Amino acid sequence: MSGMEEEGNATELKIGEEFLKAKCLMNCEVAIILEHKWEQLQHMSDGGADQVSQVFEKSQAYVKRFSRYKNPDAVRQVRETLSRYSLVEFELCTLGNLCPDTADEAKALVPSLVPGGRFDSDDRVDKMLNDLSLIKKFE
Repeated sequence: MSGMEEEGNATELKIGEEFLKAKCLMNCEVAIILEHKWEQLQHMSDGGADQVSQVFEKSQAYVKRFSRYKNPDAVRQVRETLSRYSLVEFELCTLGNLCPDTADEAKALVPSLVPGGRFDSDDRVDKMLNDLSLIKKFE
């Protein structure tokens, strides 16, 4: 494809260098950050909590609603667990946010997990999903 950009392909992780290097956060991580910021604003003496924008409030409501993990220790465990599987950031966050139940569901959401690619079998994907479900179960 001389002179033209190569077409993106998530199955082969051809998503652009900027996405491969970007640091991504799961909804549950953003929820913790925004909650901490909210607490800081409430403790400000000049009425900082009154100055919170509508975007901040809506963002906070969104990540709270769609966070699969609420406990900060569980959030840390999820990132650590998924990091052991050598996932790129967007794969890690997609799986951490959507919490698929089966290998087929995970592969549909994250096509680069298909066996023959970076994962040698569905067993490895199943093990990863089982690790996540244990975190959720004991949260």
